[in-house]
Amino acid sequence: MPALLSTIRALDGLSHVLSRFIAWLPFLMAILTVFVVLLRYGFGIGAIAAQESVMYLHGALFMLGASCTLQAGEHVRVDVLYQRFGPRSRAWINALGHTVFTLPLCALIGLSSMGYVAESWAAREGSAEPGGIPAVYLLKTLLPVMAALLALQAVSEIFKALAVLVAETPDDR
Repeated sequence: MPALLSTIRALDGLSHVLSRFIAWLPFLMAILTVFVVLLRYGFGIGAIAAQESVMYLHGALFMLGASCTLQAGEHVRVDVLYQRFGPRSRAWINALGHTVFTLPLCALIGLSSMGYVAESWAAREGSAEPGGIPAVYLLKTLLPVMAALLALQAVSEIFKALAVLVAETPDDR
């Protein structure tokens, strides 16, 4: 049990550290958007790279934030029945749900995106816009990274559910 708990702490710690980093992305997006608007409407200057950087930050926010959202329990869930269940029933639902749905989805996304990302890296794919960011391959890399981070957090959630299921409670005696 101590190994299980230390694994949970490590995986949750990764999501927690990541969430502290990505919490700054909306602020940076807002600043960049104000900058783009000032340049365009105040000075008549287009800033394609700045516009694209807002899009990159937006992609990073959602792709990297998926695992953080799961760790915080803020993911989409059908709570109609779940909220009425006890801790052991919830643990069963979480363990089975992540095993049957989340992990296979992460594997599908991760594996199916590898060729797409590899081709982008091989070509050092850049923006189609003149003056755009010459690193589209970095943005595409977020697909398998998101799948890996989400899978790791799903494993943590499964371990948490297992800890609840194997814990001896007064009702279990």
